[in-house]
Amino acid sequence: MREPLIVLLALPFALVGGVWLIYLMGHAISVATAVGFIALAGLAAEFGVIMLVYLDKAIEERIEAGKFSTTEDLEDALMEGAVLRVRPKAMTAAVILAGLFPLLIGEGTGSEIMQRLAAPMVGGMITAPLLSLFVLPAIYKLLGVKQFMREAVDPKEPDVAPAAKPQMT
Repeated sequence: MREPLIVLLALPFALVGGVWLIYLMGHAISVATAVGFIALAGLAAEFGVIMLVYLDKAIEERIEAGKFSTTEDLEDALMEGAVLRVRPKAMTAAVILAGLFPLLIGEGTGSEIMQRLAAPMVGGMITAPLLSLFVLPAIYKLLGVKQFMREAVDPKEPDVAPAAKPQMT
């Protein structure tokens, strides 16, 4: 339950950037802004899930190597996992911003709708990467430090299937 909870906690933080940009631009909430928020929520959830995968992988590698016994080891693993995502997140945010910024400043037929569609995404692309790089690892540590320490001390045995009982025919 920890991972879905972390992703769900991350969504409102990511949507804050979209709300602020819509407010600063003076737009009202409309169907186009709702569609922009839906797209932003999907992207923020993807950011969160991928970040959690990298954090889990970094922790798992340290546990397997026997270098995971203190909270400092957990912090190092979280830092290592987050650092591996800096460049891909920056590139994703830059591409989305470069693609949507012309829609945000454009004029002409259909520009009002497109601005309302692009505003939540552009605002969210400012806050979502920052959130996933800084806030998600912190939440991850707060919600899982006891479990990780328990796993480091007593790693789980591989599950063995119970012997099948004979069936009466």
